[in-house]
Amino acid sequence: MWYELVLVPDHGTWLVTSPHFPEVTTFGETQESACRNGLDAIEEAIAARIADGEEIPFPLRETKGKGHFVEVPALVFLKSALYMTLKAEGKTRADLMRLLNCKREHVDRLFRLDHNSRIDSLEQAFRALGHPLRFDMEFPDAA
Repeated sequence: MWYELVLVPDHGTWLVTSPHFPEVTTFGETQESACRNGLDAIEEAIAARIADGEEIPFPLRETKGKGHFVEVPALVFLKSALYMTLKAEGKTRADLMRLLNCKREHVDRLFRLDHNSRIDSLEQAFRALGHPLRFDMEFPDAA
């Protein structure tokens, strides 16, 4: 899933902001490094919003073709989606802990972007909330 970046020339560098995340401001020496730094800043913004209990803007399903867009890694997307699902269901981490019959530390790690959670753990959490994982991927024809 994608988030938009706005790159503006700024004294020999590129200033980066994101319309989805007003708190994101970074820069890069080149447009490529600016986009990399923008993605890092978006991931940090998502982590901060999860920690603070704030809403996370829903990412774009596709790019508009114009401008600069960064794709969040799959694990960041899944953890963000789990957080948004938990909030939408009106549940807490303690509720999820009870549903999964596990320790609080395990549940907390599901929401930490710096923790490499196992996909099966995330899958169990989604299922426990009544939202089994679904993927919308097209596979190439086998040769």
